[in-house]
Amino acid sequence: MVKVINATDERRGQRPPKKLQIFHHPKVEGAESLADEMAHHLERLNLQADAVSLLDEAARARLPEYDMIAVIGGDGAMLRGGCLAALHNVPVIGINYGRLGFLPEVQPHEWKGVLARILVGDYWLEERTMLHVEHYRGEEKLNASEVLNEAVVGRGALARPIRLKTWVDDDDLTTYVADGLIVATATGSTAYALAAGGPILPPELKNFLIIPIAPHLCIDRGIVLSHGATLKIVVRTEHQAILSADGQMEVEVQDGDHVIVRKSDFVARFVRVQEPTYFYRNLNSRMSQNPSAEKAK
Repeated sequence: MVKVINATDERRGQRPPKKLQIFHHPKVEGAESLADEMAHHLERLNLQADAVSLLDEAARARLPEYDMIAVIGGDGAMLRGGCLAALHNVPVIGINYGRLGFLPEVQPHEWKGVLARILVGDYWLEERTMLHVEHYRGEEKLNASEVLNEAVVGRGALARPIRLKTWVDDDDLTTYVADGLIVATATGSTAYALAAGGPILPPELKNFLIIPIAPHLCIDRGIVLSHGATLKIVVRTEHQAILSADGQMEVEVQDGDHVIVRKSDFVARFVRVQEPTYFYRNLNSRMSQNPSAEKAK
């Protein structure tokens, strides 16, 4: 008899973790107590587990010492944890204590069963492309960051559009006259880019999107770029503009500054126990919020 092996079977059989760091979002009610409960549960199984705040810098510095991290919170917490872990090639399992929960794998009541599977290697790793973003003033590089969701170049407090001269791989694309421009990964396609009218991309797609925000007399459709593309954006403005990375970092951009965006050398690795088709199955339920499950992010 010939045994049929599906793609999911081939993905499983991962290495069981021995040391886990459990991050909780300090502003999410109940997250800290769950982190402590999870840590005690794992310790009873003779595993090393530490429950720490996502904002604890000393704890974040110890992240490379662990085989896996868990993040308790919403999508914002998963973005922070995912970016941190990606820098050290550490996989992340998310427990949803947020509103939508596009990124976390586990609902709060499921964690014991999911951990039991993870501890015997019954899981697979979903790799998600990230972006590397650099901000220049003339030839000087002012800052650089790795982002999992999106980078946004946009206007400041004044409700006036800015001009964004844009190149793809050194070829002139267009000059956007808009409130801003979103450069999003597939992960970010369900976030700000979606709210601005962009398409939804499957999570493991390596391409990225450029989506204009409130464009005026210019290209008003989103564009999907090859994963190997390099994007250059030159800002022309007479008032304040900003560069935001994953909504976590925001810096002022001056007239003549330019931003370079390309695929990052790092990838975020999310622990999954659901079938690979989970994304499409869960999409409608995530988009249609359940008021009874609504919690502060």
